[in-house]
Amino acid sequence: MTAAHWDPMAAHRPGREQLRASDADRERVVDTLKTAFVQGRLAKDEFCSRAGQALASRTYGELAAITFDIPARLGEAPPPRTAPAQDRNRIDKRTAAWGMFMILLPVTLGITFVTHYVGFFAMFLIAFIGVMAQPDG
Repeated sequence: MTAAHWDPMAAHRPGREQLRASDADRERVVDTLKTAFVQGRLAKDEFCSRAGQALASRTYGELAAITFDIPARLGEAPPPRTAPAQDRNRIDKRTAAWGMFMILLPVTLGITFVTHYVGFFAMFLIAFIGVMAQPDG
């Protein structure tokens, strides 16, 4: 990209329309056309046509005619695209694990109390920790 932006009004100054345009001027016009295309102010076929005209133009007047009738800015550039929002109806693994933990905890405590086997409760906790340690995927 070039440092300066193309100003079609500056090209319409008296006596300037017939001056020869440089390669840098043509590149600035193409950059202006690209910006207008990205912002939705030019259709693809119109962009291609105008870019071809810009590269073939020889004077400031020809370059100004290419960009003079582009619609005004629609505002700032569109915001960058973000990752799609997660499905709100989908339950992640951690939520499911906590739900199962809360449902099975009283049952596990009851079995542990009745059988006097504390190892059963320990295995339940180790399995729960193992499920929680897995990354979401």
